Amino acid sequence: MTSGCNKLDVYDWLADMDMPTNYKPFNIVEVRFKGSRKDFYVNHENLYLEMGEMVAVEPNTGGYDIGHVSMTGELVRLQLKKNNVDPASVTKKVYRKVTDADIKKWQAAKDLEWETMHRARKLALDLGLSMKISDVDYQGDKSKATFYYTADGRVDFRELIKRMAEAFRIRIEMRQIGMRQEASRLGGIGSCGRELCCSTWLTDFKTVSTSAARYQNLSLNTLKLAGQCGKLKCCLNYELDSYMDALKDIPNNIERIETQKGVAFLQKTDIFKKLMWFSYPGEENWIPLTTDRVKEIHHLNKEGIKPEDIGAVVIEAVAEKVVNYDYENVVGQDSLTRLDERNKKKRKQAKNKRKPEGKKPKPGQEQPKQDKPESRNKPESRKEPAKKQAATPKTPENQTQDGKPAKPKRRFRGNRKGKAGGQQPNGQAS
Repeated sequence: MTSGCNKLDVYDWLADMDMPTNYKPFNIVEVRFKGSRKDFYVNHENLYLEMGEMVAVEPNTGGYDIGHVSMTGELVRLQLKKNNVDPASVTKKVYRKVTDADIKKWQAAKDLEWETMHRARKLALDLGLSMKISDVDYQGDKSKATFYYTADGRVDFRELIKRMAEAFRIRIEMRQIGMRQEASRLGGIGSCGRELCCSTWLTDFKTVSTSAARYQNLSLNTLKLAGQCGKLKCCLNYELDSYMDALKDIPNNIERIETQKGVAFLQKTDIFKKLMWFSYPGEENWIPLTTDRVKEIHHLNKEGIKPEDIGAVVIEAVAEKVVNYDYENVVGQDSLTRLDERNKKKRKQAKNKRKPEGKKPKPGQEQPKQDKPESRNKPESRKEPAKKQAATPKTPENQTQDGKPAKPKRRFRGNRKGKAGGQQPNGQAS
């Protein structure tokens, strides 16, 4: 099992179980390296190791290598049994837990892998070798590099190793891998939207044939059935056993049945519903039959009997029950078209308010007169009341004691100064 999309992680389902009192822990651990490479090592010093810790281990050659502990305890014993590995044959040791100096040296070695791979590809291209260098893995002590490559056949890379040894000044190992192993090391996203199975949890690759697609009624399209490695997808084998069990009840040698109406040919088979569809030549309708009915008609045809009725199965569409929950929709699961009607009304109202400007009337049609809105009329001047008041005839009531016309009275409008006559509310000149 994996905890998400991590690289070949393992879930320790024995971690919370209490071991017996006199139990001696299993002294072999599993260590994971770059890509899908894993190996077993002996914890001869009985170090307390947890999953995910970085340790320095013994490599195949001199020096040391650095990896992550991926499995400890009794799970390692089960893994050895699964891989048919004898615990006595495990001789490589765990040296120590890594230090800060080991981590810095290991990180410096990993930073060189990308540049080294491209330089090695250029050297192979200059020599005209038909091979593809897909990945480079430096040892933890930066003393050795392993080059992984894919090729259709055997490749003579002796001259290439000499040139790479002169260029990189390290010990070099060349290792040929298959297409599936290359996809496992590089990783990627499959057509299902998840990370590749071979780069996350799948470690053993089984043979996949096109018969697996035929049994599952899949179209034999190589573009859809092939994965990123160019081979058939490993997931074609996941549900194959279920299909093989269901196919036991379905006859595989019946392609046609004879009735008094004519000969009906097999068009489609639903494996899990155990239904087989037949159709007559020249007709578009397909007639569903159960597997038992097909066997019965086939048995009658062998005896020379042609049934009158084919005995179609009535398939009723099952209506889905709509459950009305009485809680509020607080997640925002509203319809995607909930705003269309409201926006349509707003656009319609705006279109009605907008009046056409500059449109020419059709010939023979008079242009209607448009009334100017009241808001566009010029406001009356505030000096007009003063002029009207000045034009009123002189009466004794409108005259002062000196015989001069009296000034018109103005109402007080707050702190606003009157503009007519330049007077303030208290009668003083502004």
